[in-house]
Amino acid sequence: MIDQADQPRMFHGAGRRRPGGFTLIEVIAALAILGLATSSVLVVIDRCVSSASVSVVRMEAFVLAREILEKILVRDSVDETVEYGTSERYADIAWQTVIEGFPEPMTGQMWVRDVCSAQYVDSKGETQRIELTHWITQLTSQQAGRLVGQQDLEKLEAEQVLKTDEEAATYAKVDVDTIAQWLETGLVKTDEDMFLRYNLDVFVQAQGSPTPEQKAQQVESVRGLAMKLRTEQNGTEQTGGTGLSNEQLEKMSPSQIMDLVNKRLK
Repeated sequence: MIDQADQPRMFHGAGRRRPGGFTLIEVIAALAILGLATSSVLVVIDRCVSSASVSVVRMEAFVLAREILEKILVRDSVDETVEYGTSERYADIAWQTVIEGFPEPMTGQMWVRDVCSAQYVDSKGETQRIELTHWITQLTSQQAGRLVGQQDLEKLEAEQVLKTDEEAATYAKVDVDTIAQWLETGLVKTDEDMFLRYNLDVFVQAQGSPTPEQKAQQVESVRGLAMKLRTEQNGTEQTGGTGLSNEQLEKMSPSQIMDLVNKRLK
């Protein structure tokens, strides 16, 4: 039997509360939650800073390419050239300018084309490229002929031109009806209504169903074909003072190009 005198004391002890404050476990849990939240915020901030940095470099590359293009457009005359270097203002950005005779893709007419590019290395260590292309002026047949020798044109014409549907069918190893179908689906003939083996090859290699991109590779004249082949050849030839082709230079970072140029100059 419980003593009545002890009851108030026992009740008072059962309802007693601990002093104010947090236990060690609660503090650790709070710190862990705070740490997770802080790390998430830092990741977001880091990504924003990285994105802003890439945007700044990309804009600098665009500005550099545009300035070089504008300088070329105000010249009284231009020659076919390939020039390259690094920016004095933006040390980490390399530039390259190619001025060349080139067949305009839509009509096949010869134009002088200027391609100004600037490249830089992004935050991931990958080389990025900004390229601006401007068709400066259309060339007359006489001007275009200066870029490609007359003897070369005559030789290419003898190799490429097929005058009749029968000759085209024999070369492509198909029948005349197939040639007619190809003409309806986009096979290009010259202004003199003749076939070029180059254009026939586009359809032969695609088994008669070339894609729009493949059809766009066709040319409308022997002169246009000569300039196209000449341009493709220039892409694999050694250019400038580096002794490397344009394709090789495009794969290099600005710092690598500068190191190579400096070695050549020594």
